[in-house]
Amino acid sequence: MSTAPLNLPQVPIQGPHAGPSPEKLFEIMTAYQHTAALKAAIELDLFTAIGEGQNTVPGLTKRINGSERAVRILCDCLVVIGFLLKNEDRYGLTADSAVFLDKKSQAYVGSAKNFLASPLMMEGFKDLATVVRTGRPLANHPFSGVEHPIWVEFARSMAPLMHRPAQEAAKLLQGQARLKVLDIAAGHGIFGITIARRDPQATIVALDFPSVLTVAKENAARYGVSERYSLLPGSALEVDFGTGFDAVLIPNLLHSLDRATNELLLKKANGALASKGRVVIVEFAPNEDRVSPRVPALFALMMLANNAGGDAYTVSEHRAMLQSAGFSSCEVHSLAGSPFTAIMAAKA
Repeated sequence: MSTAPLNLPQVPIQGPHAGPSPEKLFEIMTAYQHTAALKAAIELDLFTAIGEGQNTVPGLTKRINGSERAVRILCDCLVVIGFLLKNEDRYGLTADSAVFLDKKSQAYVGSAKNFLASPLMMEGFKDLATVVRTGRPLANHPFSGVEHPIWVEFARSMAPLMHRPAQEAAKLLQGQARLKVLDIAAGHGIFGITIARRDPQATIVALDFPSVLTVAKENAARYGVSERYSLLPGSALEVDFGTGFDAVLIPNLLHSLDRATNELLLKKANGALASKGRVVIVEFAPNEDRVSPRVPALFALMMLANNAGGDAYTVSEHRAMLQSAGFSSCEVHSLAGSPFTAIMAAKA
C-alpha cells in the first residue's frame, strides 16, 4: 500500500475573516426551499395562527391538523430566513410578517404567492442557461402581450401589493380638479381607483384585456367608484385610446416590452393627452449601475426568463423613450414603502 501523502485542497477555516467560503453558494443553490417554506406557511395560515396567540409547536400542530415534527422544522426554517422570531419554545411574528402575512392585517399580501410562485412563473427558470444562449424564453409566455388566464390571476393576487405605491403615485396628481384619467394595462385597477377615491370628481377609463377588466370592475364596485369608472377592453398596442385625458397612467407595463414598442405606446399616450396633460409611469427602475437597488435590479432576470424583449429599464432609458415620444419636463419620484419608481412627464 502506498504511503504517499494525499494532495488535498486546502479549505480555509470558517469564520468572519477566514476568506472564501462555499456557504453563500450552498444557500443560493437551495433558495427554492425558502420559497417553498414561505408558500407553505401562507397556505397553512401559520402567520395568522401565531398572530392569534397559537405560538407553540403543539398549539400550531393542532390548529393546522399537522405533524409536530413538520411544524417545528417549518417554523424554525422561517426563523432562519427572517419571517418568524423565536424565544425558547415560542414563536412570534416579525414586523414584516405581522403587517403583510397575517390575514387579519389590512395590508395582507399573502395572495401574491398565487402569481409570483406559480408554476407558470417558475417554468421559465428551468433551463436559464439555454435562455441566456438564445436570448429568448423557453416557450411562448403570456408576457408576450396576449390575453391569458395568468393575467386574471395577476390582477386578483397582486392587487394587495399595489395599494401603497398606488397611494404614493396618486399624490403626484393631486391639486388638479376634475381629472380625466386613462389607466393603461389597468389589471386590478388599483392605481386608477386610488385616484378616484382621492378625488371625488375624477373619472377613470381602465384599459386591459376583457377578462382582466372583470377584476378591475369588481374592485371599482368594492371601493365605491363604479359610476366614475369605465372600461376600454383590448390590447394597449391596438385599441384607440381616445383623447382629452389629463393623465395617462402606465403602471408596470413598459418592462414587458422592448424599447421600440414602448416608444410607439408612449406616442399613443401623448396623442391621448390634453394640453399640459401628464403621463405617469410606475416601474421597477434600477440605478444606472443596474445592480442596485436589489429588488428592481433583480427584476431584470424575471424579464429575461419570461419575456422575449422586456427589461428593467433605468431612469435614463425611460427619459430617452419619453423624449422620443414627444414628452418633456420629466420628473422622477421614489414611491415610499415600495420598490417602485414613478417617472412623470408632461406633454410637450
